[in-house]
Amino acid sequence: MPRVDEPVRVWTSEIGEPQRMVWRARRYRVTDTPTALVGTCDWWKPLSPHGFGIGHPPLQIAGWRFQATSDDGETHVFDVEHGESDADWQLLRTFD
Repeated sequence: MPRVDEPVRVWTSEIGEPQRMVWRARRYRVTDTPTALVGTCDWWKPLSPHGFGIGHPPLQIAGWRFQATSDDGETHVFDVEHGESDADWQLLRTFD
């Protein structure tokens, strides 16, 4: 699926899981359990060219994948990640 790269507004639960979203002026409610998308921790990235021991680099939640449905029943699966700040969100991909 090609990358979308559009800003979106995401509301999250107390533990940070997405609950609802506005994309292209349409409201969507999360209708399944979000899945965390993980990536290498930011503080580790400068060290990543070096191989240190056994295992993998430390990971952090880099974004979320979830199914969401609009008020009129349109459903998509979305991949989102934080933008420049924790309040900003970027839509990465949609799956129909």
